[in-house]
Amino acid sequence: MTLRLHDTATRAVRDFVPLEPGRASLYLCGATVQAAPHVGHIRSGINFDVLSRWLRASGYEVTFCRNVTDIDDKIIAKGEAEGRPWWAVATEFEREFGWAYDVLGCTRPTIEPRATGHVPEMIELMEALIASGHAYATGSDVYFDVRSFPEYGALSGQRPDEMQAAGDSAGDSRKRDPRDFALWKSAKEGEPSWATPWGRGRPGWHLECSAMAGKYLGDAFDIHGGGLDLIFPHHENEIAQSQALGHSFAQYWLHNAWVTTSGEKMSKSLGNSLLVKEVVNRVRPIELRYYLVSAHYRSMIEFSFEALEENAVGFRRLEGFVERAADALGIATVDVDGSARAAAFDAAMDDDLGVPQALAVLHDTVREGNGALASGDLEAVRVTLVSVVAMLDVLGVNPFAAPWNEGGSGDDERLRAAVDHLVVGLLESRAAARENKDWAAADAIRDQLKSAGIVVDDTAGGSRWSLADGKVD
Repeated sequence: MTLRLHDTATRAVRDFVPLEPGRASLYLCGATVQAAPHVGHIRSGINFDVLSRWLRASGYEVTFCRNVTDIDDKIIAKGEAEGRPWWAVATEFEREFGWAYDVLGCTRPTIEPRATGHVPEMIELMEALIASGHAYATGSDVYFDVRSFPEYGALSGQRPDEMQAAGDSAGDSRKRDPRDFALWKSAKEGEPSWATPWGRGRPGWHLECSAMAGKYLGDAFDIHGGGLDLIFPHHENEIAQSQALGHSFAQYWLHNAWVTTSGEKMSKSLGNSLLVKEVVNRVRPIELRYYLVSAHYRSMIEFSFEALEENAVGFRRLEGFVERAADALGIATVDVDGSARAAAFDAAMDDDLGVPQALAVLHDTVREGNGALASGDLEAVRVTLVSVVAMLDVLGVNPFAAPWNEGGSGDDERLRAAVDHLVVGLLESRAAARENKDWAAADAIRDQLKSAGIVVDDTAGGSRWSLADGKVD
């Protein structure tokens, strides 16, 4: 089956045909590094890490570019509020994002360029846009002329005459049209700035991505990714300023859905953010990643620790089989063999990265493996284990791979997994006792767990356990 991807631009699932056979180029709008990453921020990085892994597993040589926006109004404002340089704010949170990507098992992109490192490329783009009549300077500000690009609004499905004024320069009476967006912003007192032919200033948000994508992937490349919230205005503006110069730019546009809380997009402004560094103090990083990849990338995720814990139980079944099979075979690790993946798993992934269907195949395979373990058929166990590990590796949750198996933390992960396996077994026995109305046996199991410092909560979705200090394990 050919890989098929949902293209936002055509609003259809299309066969993936790369510009260059055997090679795939991918650009992802990365973080604006003005605060620590929350779970909603990191979903995009994880979803497109799965895409990158699947492209490589499918035999493509991948060039993956994920930018860092290290100059922005919010970054500058935060520096002023905290009495420190804007670049110190950007550096701190760029490192925090890097840590979050690493701790959640994202492979490093081929290149991760910063906006501030590509001002010369931005100036070249602006000069070309002005020369071709698609942009104009007013003092030290440079704006894109939206009316000069008839296709403006096609990606988001909007009519230009129904659009509101561009938010990055609202109220500027010097603009030819209120919808014109800023390519370059003139310097303000105390703010960072760079010299241009039109005076000192700093980049507008949209220009940087066209400049960096062009430098590292060329005027035409395969896939551009990002969150749904970037379709307009950011990606619409990228298309305008690139295609106005005759660059075909991205051939496919992929957008991941949001992580929500109480039905609203997770964001700092709503005060409902859950920082990655805090969440991974309550749950294992590998389980958080599994939770974020389990839903289809175009489906919303309503975040809660209860849902995460329920989801983690499914991962522990997969992990438990891997550990028991490895123990039965007397091995410490398993090499990834892509040819061992189940054909149905590959078909699911080729269908617009159908991870939910792929996971169903994985769980079916593990059930067969558990049957082989029970019967003592070690050859069948070996074959199944190799297949399961190959499929887990595509999703970035292979227990044998970095970062899950590194150093002492790997031992801690195994210990916690072992404890969880034992506790889940006891809870299953308790559930059976309760179903049979053997209340004495059910209470005895609960007391046994309590004596070990484990608290059991009975919820509508089943029994959950936590340590007595309140931290879910």
